[in-house]
Amino acid sequence: MWVFARLLLAWLGSWGCAGRLVAPVQAWAGIREGQGPTLLRARRSWVWNQFFVIEEYAGPEPVLIGRLHSDVDRGEGRTKYLLTGEGAGTVFVIDEATGNIHVTKSLDREEKAQYVLLAQAVDRASNRPLEPPSEFIIKVQDINDNPPVFPLGPYHATVPEMSNVGTSVIQVTAQDADDPSYGNSAKLVYTVLDGLPFFSVDPQTGVVRTAIPNMDRETQEVFLVVIQAKDMGGHMGGLSGSTTVTVTLSDVNDNPPKFPQSLYQFSVVESAGPGALVGRLRAQDPDLGDNALMAYSILDGEGAETFSISTDAQGQDGLLTIRKPLDFESRRSYAFRVEATNTLIDPAYLRRGPFKDVASVRVAVQDAPEPPVFTHSTYHLTVLENSPPGTLVGRISAIDLDSPASPIRYSILPHSDPERCFSIEPEDGTIRTSVPLDREARAWHNLTVLATELDSSAQTSRVQVTIQTLDENDNAPQLAEPYDTFVCDTATPGQLIQVVRALDRDEVGNSSYVSLSSPLGPDANFTVRDNRDGSASLLLPHRLVLPRREPYLVPIELRDWGQPALSSTATVTVSICRCKPDGSVASCRPEAQLSPAGLSTGALLAILACVGTLLALVVLFVALRRQKQEALMVLEEEDVRENIITYDDEGGGEEDTEAFDITALQNPDGAALPASVPARRDVLPRAQPPRQPRPPGPADVVQLLALRLREADEDPGVPPYDSVQVYGYEGRGSSCGSLSSLGSGSEVGGPSGPPEPLDDWGPLFRTLAELYGAKEPPAP
Repeated sequence: MWVFARLLLAWLGSWGCAGRLVAPVQAWAGIREGQGPTLLRARRSWVWNQFFVIEEYAGPEPVLIGRLHSDVDRGEGRTKYLLTGEGAGTVFVIDEATGNIHVTKSLDREEKAQYVLLAQAVDRASNRPLEPPSEFIIKVQDINDNPPVFPLGPYHATVPEMSNVGTSVIQVTAQDADDPSYGNSAKLVYTVLDGLPFFSVDPQTGVVRTAIPNMDRETQEVFLVVIQAKDMGGHMGGLSGSTTVTVTLSDVNDNPPKFPQSLYQFSVVESAGPGALVGRLRAQDPDLGDNALMAYSILDGEGAETFSISTDAQGQDGLLTIRKPLDFESRRSYAFRVEATNTLIDPAYLRRGPFKDVASVRVAVQDAPEPPVFTHSTYHLTVLENSPPGTLVGRISAIDLDSPASPIRYSILPHSDPERCFSIEPEDGTIRTSVPLDREARAWHNLTVLATELDSSAQTSRVQVTIQTLDENDNAPQLAEPYDTFVCDTATPGQLIQVVRALDRDEVGNSSYVSLSSPLGPDANFTVRDNRDGSASLLLPHRLVLPRREPYLVPIELRDWGQPALSSTATVTVSICRCKPDGSVASCRPEAQLSPAGLSTGALLAILACVGTLLALVVLFVALRRQKQEALMVLEEEDVRENIITYDDEGGGEEDTEAFDITALQNPDGAALPASVPARRDVLPRAQPPRQPRPPGPADVVQLLALRLREADEDPGVPPYDSVQVYGYEGRGSSCGSLSSLGSGSEVGGPSGPPEPLDDWGPLFRTLAELYGAKEPPAP
């Protein structure tokens, strides 16, 4: 035990730790100054349960960190020491005989701060435990081997410009992996390496603050600040780490707008209409975003009436536009002032104001080609109706403002005067009538007159000309309507029969009013009294003489008071009627009661005429129907096409061939055959030709077929009766002739000459030649 303690003290002394552990060790080992070792333990066999090892130590050989010893070990070599637990056998090894513990490699406290192991003493021969196992700890003692680090760096922060000193910007935090409970290895101090004198940092907390006032974003917007963290309390020999903080100054409205120039000059063509852009003005404001938004206004009233200014969509430029039309001839330039003002003003920075600026604007109006201008915007002319063609109506005048001496040509727009009632002199604009005008037909004429520059046909202007047709007394008065009235046969003298009214198509100034009177004498049956208001009363002067068959025709004279005065005569029809006691009409034909009952002669004649007309129509209809039936019967007997239409059998039949002659459908070449060759007829023969007997001897099919073919050709009554088929004639011009049997002769050769051999017709007729061709006799 004593030997173990001395070795431990020597080992600790080599690491500079003996001063701190010598007293506990001496007390534990029972060592006194100037004395030898003395055994002071009680029953406990193990007297050591904790060891220390310095981290990051790396020597040439394993380092002895301590020794285990049990009092049962008598030094006879029978005791064996075993070590189990964390790192046993790899990191830590033990000498089985002596109990010395060595560390085999460098340890890192930041990876593992302590190791828990189990020590046991056993008999070397039997491995029997001599004592129960005892647990102990080996601690890794920290050294300053880790620099501070900023896990969240680099940092980005924003602070408003013009901030006061000490305004907090951001807090940075560094971490040290060393043991904060042992020494100053993890005690950090913050300092600013780069960024002075603008920013400072709190040494203990790491809070970054502004160090100077009135930092201007427009001067410098971004600052790069380097912050250092150093351990060991910032003393020499400590480890350090750094990070960067990017500080951006945010904008505030601390700058007023400023025009870069005091005078702006623009030019605009006079033809530019309202709303046209004249130019752009921009006041410079170094601020950003909403702090740089501006509003523009025109200060002078003269410019505000003619021009207007507004802000563009970005809120930066002022758009100068035209409000009223410009006229180069009346004014050629405008001068006014424009003010630019910030829309958002921060009260904290009013001392840096005023936040507005003023500039002068001059606008020059440029001349542009203009169409002629009429002396009046509209014209109202008059002309008397019935004036002869060529009557002067008025004069239209226009001038060219650009060149007053320039000639102008006048014309009337055709669609405004479709009837061509007026004409205009192209040189001087004089309007005259082309036809006499009638006010009663049309009182107003609306013309469109064009004025065109001779030098430039594109410069054209137009004006509305209204021409009024003045009235003259050219219409005699007439009755307002045809009057057909009655009077009772019991009417008393002086009774009012009818009020008649007159109408004059002329204006009141010409007709004034209409006077009505009767041209009859005082002995007339009726009198007319003028009412002096364009009407007259028809009166009965005395009792009527009855009876009277015809109505009275009362003439009335109408006259106006125009210059010259015109008059006319009209007639009012008055019938004499029998009236009921209440005054209503009972009958206006009293003479009809004296006539015998019955129809009049005219009515009877009309009835007879109608009856005669109906009878004539009936007779004509019957005759036409009978004539149509006779015509149909004749056609049915003579027209052979009726049989052809009703023919619906492909084969032949005797019934089909008896009703008509088929010669019209036969081959026209057959008509040229000699009389000795009987013509083929599609009718039943009167006499059947004798049938040739079959030749004796052995049967020859070819000869038999030739015999039957000859019989068929000579017998016109052999079916099929193909007379209805109109293709019996195949045409002319074929080299092989007709193949139909309709026009064939009684013999193959016939009197017209020997037939052409079928073999000469080519391969297409080879089968036909084999069946019907004549065999050549064998050579003798």
